[in-house]
Amino acid sequence: MRDSITIGRIAGISVGINWSWLIVFALIAWTLAASIFPSTNPGLGDGAYVAMALVAAVLFFTSLLLHEYGHALQARRDGMEIEGITLWLFGGVAKFKGMFPSAGAEFRIAVAGPLVSLFLGLLFLGIPIVLGLPAAVDGVLFWLGYINLALLVFNLLPALPLDGGRILRALLWYARGEFASATHLAALIGRGFGYAFVVAGVAALVFLNPVTGIWLAFVGWFLLQAAGAEDRYVAARQALRGLRVRDVMARDPVTTPSDLTLGEFLDEVVVSRPFTTYPVTEDGDAVGLLRFRSVAEVPRGDWDRRTVRETMIPREDVPVVAEDEELVDAAGELSESPVNRALVLDGDRLVGLLSVTDVARALEMRGAGRRPRGAQAA
Repeated sequence: MRDSITIGRIAGISVGINWSWLIVFALIAWTLAASIFPSTNPGLGDGAYVAMALVAAVLFFTSLLLHEYGHALQARRDGMEIEGITLWLFGGVAKFKGMFPSAGAEFRIAVAGPLVSLFLGLLFLGIPIVLGLPAAVDGVLFWLGYINLALLVFNLLPALPLDGGRILRALLWYARGEFASATHLAALIGRGFGYAFVVAGVAALVFLNPVTGIWLAFVGWFLLQAAGAEDRYVAARQALRGLRVRDVMARDPVTTPSDLTLGEFLDEVVVSRPFTTYPVTEDGDAVGLLRFRSVAEVPRGDWDRRTVRETMIPREDVPVVAEDEELVDAAGELSESPVNRALVLDGDRLVGLLSVTDVARALEMRGAGRRPRGAQAA
């Protein structure tokens, strides 16, 4: 899940928002202001309901963020590297790098988030009971307590990739002593829940409430896709086990200086060494990636005026990996980028180029029982 907006770093962990979060935030705020708060707290003005809805929506997503921090901080205590936290359509996701070190570690990491949600739900429900607060504040806090506990119950369903599914996988891993088979079984159960939600959604769509039916079916579709992706990821990790980026990357790829015009680039580089993609360098350091397709999209009359730097994808928008990084982790970074290429760097120095084709070739050769050799061309 890629960030669309980066908020910053909190407790040393990067936090971002995917564009889909903005849609859900607006939908929740509108639903609260238009129907939920007017029914639970009648007699208040429209302005009060809008203010309550905005505060509740912000605190709700803060609760989701704290839930993910529960996972992330426990993962850090268990020695895992945290790539960041992203808020998106279905709440939030804490992204880890590498494998869980043990079944016990995955169990602790999986259960940490629900414990945070349980604490927040009880806290939000308890404050209005203990303190005499205005009706508007009570309404916001009671809703936050209810929604945190409701999401806690849903999230504990034993359906991978929900927390309950990860807890189930940790227990299966501990009992079986094998991560891949535990993942496969947990994913099958997750897909079963997915199909059940889809069926329930269709039934609700026909016999009850169309909006409820659509949401249930959508949640079921998400579970089906996510459980399958989890199963495929672990299978790929098993197939690529022991391989690192250096084993399959294109070493010493053909590069282009950033200050060339596109005409000079075509005459001096492409004509003798035609490839689809070229790393761009300045004083020996990698600064971006130039796709031949991007050059072809520039009008011919502009080739002598426009430079490589003006046409390239800047380095900050290109995945960057190290040559000793595990190939499966690098493949995950590639899958989250539309570029389909990663710069392989040693510091700022370019040492290779990795593509999704390289990863696919490695998977194919591993399936045939051969060890892939490093590619020689980009």
